[in-house]
Amino acid sequence: GASKRDVRQKVWDYLEASGLAEFPRPVHHRIPNFKGSHQACCSVKELDVFNRASEIKVDPDKPLEGVRLAALQARKTLLVPTPRLRTGLFNKIVPPSGATKEILRICATSQGIKEYSVPVGLDGKARVDLVVVGSVAVSEKGWRIGKGEGYADMEYAMMVSMGAVQSDTPVITIVHDCQVVDIAEELLGDHDLTVDYILTPTRTIKTHCKRPKPQGIIWHKATQKSYEMLEKIPVLKSLRYREKQTGKDVTLQDEHPDLANANTPAALNEKVMAENTRPQAATGSAQIGQHYVESDSLNPRLEGSDMITTVYVGNIPPSLRVSELKCALREFHATPLRLNWQGAQHRAFLDYKDKATAESAVSSLKGLSLGGNTLRVELAKSQRNKGQVEINSQK
Repeated sequence: GASKRDVRQKVWDYLEASGLAEFPRPVHHRIPNFKGSHQACCSVKELDVFNRASEIKVDPDKPLEGVRLAALQARKTLLVPTPRLRTGLFNKIVPPSGATKEILRICATSQGIKEYSVPVGLDGKARVDLVVVGSVAVSEKGWRIGKGEGYADMEYAMMVSMGAVQSDTPVITIVHDCQVVDIAEELLGDHDLTVDYILTPTRTIKTHCKRPKPQGIIWHKATQKSYEMLEKIPVLKSLRYREKQTGKDVTLQDEHPDLANANTPAALNEKVMAENTRPQAATGSAQIGQHYVESDSLNPRLEGSDMITTVYVGNIPPSLRVSELKCALREFHATPLRLNWQGAQHRAFLDYKDKATAESAVSSLKGLSLGGNTLRVELAKSQRNKGQVEINSQK
């Protein structure tokens, strides 16, 4: 039988060959935009599940622009996943006060998502009443095939894990009539998201789908692609860390349990402590191991090095303890040379041996959520504070 790849290719080819494809072109390897997408989107306003919903999650794909606009016009809370989840899970679109119809149209576009949004992390207390996803193909039974990267499935599973959706939260997809095709059920996996409503330019289809939706991240079935996604998506690593903290087994496929346990904060702390007790080679300047030093200021003995690069960590919640930040830094393999904790100012500064190491730490920590806040992580604008006091690095 046809594979998912075969089904995608057939739909993409047909949309292009028939003149139904719309910008951005070509539609291959995308959630395809099509002629009549706005008309299909407008049908959402006729659904009770839309009218009853107060908080709606809509994917950022071009053919769903009309649904995003309808949500904003109806004064609903609109959540849009960040592209490829690079900087977090959601953006909440916040139109300016007194926004005109034209401004709302801009807010519904990809440019508007960038200009009029605020981030919502794992602990953002989102309560999504309706989910709208794009599709490459979908069957009348509700079986869905995306573009093959797994982001819509991943986003839904993450929403389940953070309590943002329930088992009965309806899911809608918007497609052209030609994208409604027969799909063999054996092509679906436990991680695949199904849909309850299909809107096309000419039809509204209620699928009555009984297949259970994903019930969270299925860590033990993680494939090589999942490993790659884990490295690329900080918020996914943050979720895994949080679930591990609650005692859930988050061992990945082909990952030995001992190896998974070796990455727990306790094990990492033992490893760091062991490294710190090794004799350090004598050098002309103070040699500082890869370990934490709590201090009220940065060590001026680092001042002479042009290589040291500082990372700023902001939006630290008042309730967070320095030990919790240390634990997370170890978990995400972002251990600095030195940690300058300024909890009263809701911030911390992390020193790394060079810019490359600092940038790697920023990438690893982007989207990290602790104590209910998504941390702000970036290279520090000023690499040093004034009025520093020397601290013994070997404490």
